[in-house]
Amino acid sequence: MGNKAKVLVLGCGKIGKLVVSLLARSGDYQITAADLDVRVAQAAIHGMDGRLLPHTTAIGLDLNDQSGLEKAMAGQTYVLSCAPYHCNVRIAAAAKAAGVHYLDLTEDVETTKTIRQLAANCPLAFIPQCGLAPGFITIVANGLASSFESIEHVKMRVGALPKYPHNAMKYNLTWSTEGLINEYGNPCEAIVNGKLTLLQPLEGLERFSLDGTEYEAFNTSGGLGTLAETLAGQAKSLDYKSVRYPGHRDSIALLMNDLKMNDDRDTLKKILERAIPTTKQDVVIIMVTVQGHKQGLMTQESYAHKIYNIDIAGEHWGAIQITTAAGICAVLDLHREGKIKRSGFIRQEDVPLNLFLSNRFGGYYK
Repeated sequence: MGNKAKVLVLGCGKIGKLVVSLLARSGDYQITAADLDVRVAQAAIHGMDGRLLPHTTAIGLDLNDQSGLEKAMAGQTYVLSCAPYHCNVRIAAAAKAAGVHYLDLTEDVETTKTIRQLAANCPLAFIPQCGLAPGFITIVANGLASSFESIEHVKMRVGALPKYPHNAMKYNLTWSTEGLINEYGNPCEAIVNGKLTLLQPLEGLERFSLDGTEYEAFNTSGGLGTLAETLAGQAKSLDYKSVRYPGHRDSIALLMNDLKMNDDRDTLKKILERAIPTTKQDVVIIMVTVQGHKQGLMTQESYAHKIYNIDIAGEHWGAIQITTAAGICAVLDLHREGKIKRSGFIRQEDVPLNLFLSNRFGGYYK
């Protein structure tokens, strides 16, 4: 792959640490790990054996410091934001000023719209929403839908769940709490009767069984990425729902709606992080179903897969960490190799499913 691409990874927490590890161990990237707490960044560039990962350095960086951001980006080829969604507009603007390609993991709809505006007529690549949902789920759904002559229904279901639920909410924190609250509290894009619309979060409750386990699913925000806009006028209906164990939705609805915690998200974040433990013993459930016409026949095709927590390079990683980190690393790889669009605003549905799954990082989804 020639000279090593220089990559700045912003945010070295649950996801960013694995992103650093995967890219560094590939041997094809030179990584600068950055975090507000330089000790967190330093931890990200060391393996479980305490050895420094190859081609890595660590810095402390305040993401609120625009000039500091641009200075850190100087000489970089890519910046990967694993930071909270509300930091991403500032990071993307700094990337544009510094002449650096930009990727992120955001699920926030408004953030993505702003980044799209920054990308207009720009020779750089802006690739938001590179995680699991939005991200891989979008790639799968578009990959299935593209083989249909006409599309009736697209159903996208994703859950990151504890393997061993032991609390009343039947849930553990496995990724960003701010992102989770965002999904539960913001309007949800969908297609109804062929038209773009907004649905209420936590509504649309459904129950189903998979491999003998009972689950529920309900509307959450952001998981579609830009796919609703892309398929508007083509699909009659399209929706995205988060998968949970039965009863979780009612607990969240009590907190967010009845107790009005959706209006005080800072307090809700403190409550959830104080009361609900984190875990790396998790499972990611991915289900996509597309119904429509092929060769004149009403046809249904589905993709269903479970991904479990595993050890990578001697360290244990949760399933949501693996799927999210693998997503952004795979898209980075495909862009560097020239296998996807080179510049401007790049949607997840612009990434071919077969190329993603055949990629060394995308292979973790197998």
